[in-house]
Amino acid sequence: MTDGVAGAGSGGDEADVWRARLGWAFGLIADDPAEREAALAHLDGVRRDCRAALERCNELWHLTRPLGPEEQYQEPAFRRAREVYAQVCGRSLPGGLWVGGGGRGPRLPYVLLFLEWEARFPREWTEHAKAWGAKQSLIRLMAVAGHDQPTRAKLIDLVEVVVQRAYRCKDREYVRVARAVDGEDLRHRLHAAAVSDNPWARLHAGYILWLLDRPEVPNTRHVWRTWVAETSGRHRDFSGPR
Repeated sequence: MTDGVAGAGSGGDEADVWRARLGWAFGLIADDPAEREAALAHLDGVRRDCRAALERCNELWHLTRPLGPEEQYQEPAFRRAREVYAQVCGRSLPGGLWVGGGGRGPRLPYVLLFLEWEARFPREWTEHAKAWGAKQSLIRLMAVAGHDQPTRAKLIDLVEVVVQRAYRCKDREYVRVARAVDGEDLRHRLHAAAVSDNPWARLHAGYILWLLDRPEVPNTRHVWRTWVAETSGRHRDFSGPR
């Protein structure tokens, strides 16, 4: 079996490597429902392949244990099974996002894709690839200064989408992103949300704006609950960040 994972960082065109592995995933955020369905079916198939490859690794791990730890991991069949597992998972989400370097470079579009998928199509994301830890890690990866303008614009879009909805697990991490991309354009959207007819948007946007003006204040659950209690007196109506 050949796969793009083996070539990552080897001097080839890394963007082409990522596209070969995960280019299909852009269908997950397509406006066309049929295109999304096709991408979801592809993802489900790859995830099945990952589970089968993992089962094979586990089977061979048990069979080769008597060899001892050093010899076991050099045993050809077990080594090949691990390679196949890495290759297959490299074509999946979120597993394929952990192949390769940091938040910038050819990995960046796929990190943003995964976060946009969760933000715009939360039901499909939860059903097919729920991974709260991955969501948290990737948001934190993006919560840094110095992004180029298209990336910054995409992150502002994500913050705006997230403040419009009822709280979902790890949404609190988007405060980090807001602080990293703070500026007139972001604040304009947050101010609009804070005076909208959407009660969640008013609450979440108001909280983020309050934190943006107080960079020294930590974004903790206690701070959130205190702010809600003091601002609206409706803290019992909201489960709050986790």
